[in-house]
Amino acid sequence: MSLPFWLTNARLESGFQVDHGVITGTKTECFHLLIKDGKIKKMVSSNETITDNLPKKDVKGLLVLPSFIENHCHLDKTLLGDRWRSVTPVNSIFERLEIEKKVLPSLETSTQERAEKLIDNYLKSGVTHLRTHVDIYPEVGLKNLEEVQKALQTFEGKLSYEIVAFPQHGLLRSKTKELVREALRQGASLVGGVDPATVDGDIEASLQVMVELAVEGNAGIDLHLHDADHLGIFTMKRLAQLTKEAGLQGKVAISHAFGLGDIPPSQAEEMAEQLADAGITIITSVPLDRKFPPVGLLHRKGASVAVGCDNIFDVWSPFGNGDVLERAGRLAEVSRWIDERSLAQALYFITGGKTPLNHTGEQVWPQVGDDANIVFIEASCSAEAIARRSRRAATMFKGEIVSGLF
Repeated sequence: MSLPFWLTNARLESGFQVDHGVITGTKTECFHLLIKDGKIKKMVSSNETITDNLPKKDVKGLLVLPSFIENHCHLDKTLLGDRWRSVTPVNSIFERLEIEKKVLPSLETSTQERAEKLIDNYLKSGVTHLRTHVDIYPEVGLKNLEEVQKALQTFEGKLSYEIVAFPQHGLLRSKTKELVREALRQGASLVGGVDPATVDGDIEASLQVMVELAVEGNAGIDLHLHDADHLGIFTMKRLAQLTKEAGLQGKVAISHAFGLGDIPPSQAEEMAEQLADAGITIITSVPLDRKFPPVGLLHRKGASVAVGCDNIFDVWSPFGNGDVLERAGRLAEVSRWIDERSLAQALYFITGGKTPLNHTGEQVWPQVGDDANIVFIEASCSAEAIARRSRRAATMFKGEIVSGLF
């Protein structure tokens, strides 16, 4: 751990500007922040003179925001660092899986090399925590897990992470129960799953195995659920019941959850209440090609919601750059969040709920004692950063600069 030091002239949001009852902007003030043992130990106005002899790092008025979380990625799938290739259209997910099986082992670059390239992109974009899914299936065994763990070890001390043991080809369909169990022993912390109905062919059996593995391994669950309409809703309802019965509240997530975007708002509200009651998080990549969960509605009803990038130049999609701030900007744009407060609050979904100002404009981050996980941005406020996808100048993790310069 480095010696204590001051971050000087750091721009923090202090409240909303209000004119005749209408929010017209965001107020900011510059502060000096004392960083010690990886945490923010003291905050004083930049008008005050620092009298101790501790080192100083001048932030030069850059906006200080909580660093970002990438809630959904696949480090083992990315083609970053390899040659350009577009995506071959397919008629089913099973065709896509077969293409992926052939392409990934044929690449000249290693899984570790490509994963490191993507992790480096994440650090540059302001991410200091990520959740990665890692494919587990008989033909590959735990090789992807091992390669991704090597890549993450290269960045030890620069970010934190979670690994999902992901049976991409179906937990039941590819008979990977024992492999997932072993992956949990080898460092994965969540059990993955995919479309219990249309991929595994048995909703009840698939969900039961996921819950069994999670309870046994003291792990969480992150289910890829693409199934639409009421098939997807039925699956979510059953997972919510099993989550409560197993005492897994707060440890379960559903990625994609497209069914929530296919039903009327009244039904979505009811479903949001059930998800909130079960402590299940919905993770969306904000796709442009289909309806996705109503993030604002879920959030208002108390359900946990997060945003992730998902595919980043892989066999599934030629798009994506690993910039989760850009993805939050897309969420705001698609949701028509155009006013100052709504734009600023979009930050909530890529920071684990941390925003400089709460809904009423009270300053709530940072607080003394918070981890010094910070992104330094060339923007006047959170709203501008979201709307303009502003440039990140530097990223800090537990008091250490891990990317960029002031």
